Amino acid sequence: MLTEAERERYARHLILPDIGEEGQLKLKRGSVLIIGAGGLGSPVSMYLAAAGVGRIGLADFDKVDITNLHRQILYGTSQVGQPKLAAAVERLHDINPEIAIETHETAITSENALELLSKYDVIVDGTDNFPTRYLVNDACVLTGKPNVYGSIFRFDGQASVFYAREGPCYRCLYPEPPPPNLVPSCAEGGVLGVLPGVIGTIQATEAIKLLTGIGEPLIGRLLLFDALRMEFRRLKLKKDPNCAVCGENPSVTQLIDYEGFCSPAEVGEIVPAQLSTMNDPLLIDVREPYEFKQGHLEGAWLIPLGQLERHMDAIPRDRDLVLYCHMGQRSAHALEMLRAAGFRRAKHLKGGYAAWLKERRSGAASR
Repeated sequence: MLTEAERERYARHLILPDIGEEGQLKLKRGSVLIIGAGGLGSPVSMYLAAAGVGRIGLADFDKVDITNLHRQILYGTSQVGQPKLAAAVERLHDINPEIAIETHETAITSENALELLSKYDVIVDGTDNFPTRYLVNDACVLTGKPNVYGSIFRFDGQASVFYAREGPCYRCLYPEPPPPNLVPSCAEGGVLGVLPGVIGTIQATEAIKLLTGIGEPLIGRLLLFDALRMEFRRLKLKKDPNCAVCGENPSVTQLIDYEGFCSPAEVGEIVPAQLSTMNDPLLIDVREPYEFKQGHLEGAWLIPLGQLERHMDAIPRDRDLVLYCHMGQRSAHALEMLRAAGFRRAKHLKGGYAAWLKERRSGAASR
């Protein structure tokens, strides 16, 4: 039940037919994790606190910087140099002392994401980098949580709700991250100070709708905002049946190395002479069994190309991989499959087993 003090605080919500006391109780019992207490996290956290969301989690490990203040309205000049979470808790409890604020002063990683996200009803992505964005998406899919997405750059913003149970996820829209040098950060490219206020308020609205069950969330729709033209556009999104994480046959069934996934891929092929310089790579032979019996690299694991997809779960992601076939064509295709599934440490042997044999024979002849 709502207390008399809460009835007074949320009086303007209670008279809304779509919210009323039942909706306000849903907010009170609800929980939201906001990942990133920066430009987007500031308006999101302030409006959710004011709305009466009973438990708000904040994940950030940064300190307040003077360059934050033109857009991160959660902080003031007197808090420059302080940890963001300490400053945020003080401000949010001033807005609403009746709610619980939980702080997670740590980076979101593959090791802690699933446990952390599972404790909340709704996840709000306020991040500003691709590795964390893909990590949050995949963790939301694996834990069945709705992902309230927002991004900002210069004068443009985007917002959506990626919820794999009811629509597409972030990877359905962006299967692969762009080359890192193609998209500069806000620190490099700048951002209009009011822009995160617009997009963050939209994210807060979507979180409230998800918790209360009112309206139509931005599931399957991408909202685009152009501040210079003061124009909103809306794009329809469809679930990708071939999506690596939420598709019909997902290849990403656990969290991966997202720094590797979003960093520039190294040259994907090596020559036979480089094999001896690698630190204990796992060799994977993608030929057929009869070819393998005729000769193979010592210690190689036989996974024919046609069976590679259903064996991906057994392939380690934290180890260097070298794929090979007879001449290099099949292993090049296998490399594309593994890279698409997030195996950033995979390479293939240029020229294949035939090139390795040739290198070995020429080396023996020269001795």
